[in-house]
Amino acid sequence: MATVKDILGVKGREIVGVSPEATLLAALEVMANKNVGAVLVLDAEGGLAGIFSERDFVRKIIIKGRTMEATKVKEIMTSRVLYVSPETTVSDCMSLMTDKRIRHLPVLEGGKPVGVVSIGDVIKELLREQELLINRQAAEIGQLERYTTGSI
Repeated sequence: MATVKDILGVKGREIVGVSPEATLLAALEVMANKNVGAVLVLDAEGGLAGIFSERDFVRKIIIKGRTMEATKVKEIMTSRVLYVSPETTVSDCMSLMTDKRIRHLPVLEGGKPVGVVSIGDVIKELLREQELLINRQAAEIGQLERYTTGSI
């Protein structure tokens, strides 16, 4: 069964983060430049202080009439962040993301962020696992057919 470590092995362990003191405009620029839907909010020691996502922006800025230039990330970030470890199974990630209706999970190791997995990463890995299973089953069926027809 695949784990978060497998996903990070393919996508990499780049941490896209901002300071809690960054403005929303600065955070959105980072997100646009990196083509990501969320950034980790990192404290001065590199620890996880929160997460800021497109969803946070829409729900807490646009609707409440705040400005991107004046509002700090720390004012609207999600500070109670769910996270996983590299050993977490992809299936467990999918369950957590589905149950809690979240799209990004920071990956912590030794209390420090080492990556982020998105719902897209999890779905891609689950589809890859399914394809491998189907291919394995097709090979076994082929072997059984050859055995029963005496062509082995």
